Amino acid sequence: MKSVGNLDWESLLDRLGAFYHAGDWRVPYLRDHAEDPFQVLIGTILSQRTRDENTDRASARLFAKYPTPKSLTKATQKQIESLIHETGFYHTKARAIRATSREILTRFGGVVPRTLPELTSLPGVGPKTANCVLVFGYGLPGMPVDTHVHRIANRLGVVRTKTPEETEAALRESVPERYWIPVNPLLVQHGQNLCGPYRPKCPECPISELCATGIALASGRAPPRPEDDPSRRVPRSSARPKPPARASGPNRVERRSR
Repeated sequence: MKSVGNLDWESLLDRLGAFYHAGDWRVPYLRDHAEDPFQVLIGTILSQRTRDENTDRASARLFAKYPTPKSLTKATQKQIESLIHETGFYHTKARAIRATSREILTRFGGVVPRTLPELTSLPGVGPKTANCVLVFGYGLPGMPVDTHVHRIANRLGVVRTKTPEETEAALRESVPERYWIPVNPLLVQHGQNLCGPYRPKCPECPISELCATGIALASGRAPPRPEDDPSRRVPRSSARPKPPARASGPNRVERRSR
């Protein structure tokens, strides 16, 4: 795990915010994006290893019947599984949802905790999910790192890491806290649209002049990550048609952070 170089985060966030019409990232996040912390938590668990569309449909069905920790603890395993089936791994997710709801009731009086150590003490809640709750549920500084944030942070050249967990630790160390909240929604949106897993669209990118990969490719040099070299073969699976990415809104795990 390593943090490297410096980056003008102010300019990067300004450019991405303007490009995606995301509004002023300096405005307190929850003023325009208020979400229920419990539903952020459960939705984030549901979104692990599944598509956003599946998460959204399953979440809507689940919360229509069981919107609170108390109501979810009264649901049976099979009742929950039938509502979240399309998210995959539904046996494991249903167990985690029931156990987490029960502990929120018994240990925290029905209120989702608002600190990282307390959140990660809940069943099925890792650092990425906990950070999503902080950012999207409470508007508190957090650093949710999914595959998009992990990939783009390495392309930018600000970290040299192998896993999202390492990237989270490195970004916490190197990024000023005032930028933490907008980093996830803006980088995820960028990863869904231009900075995808294979052959990033650097000529169209609003932050290519700030990015180590964009600068290297524009000058004919090798990028920081060998897999971003356009001369390499693109895996066959990457050529399959993909549905259009969402135009706005926070990403979904672990709802957001897969």
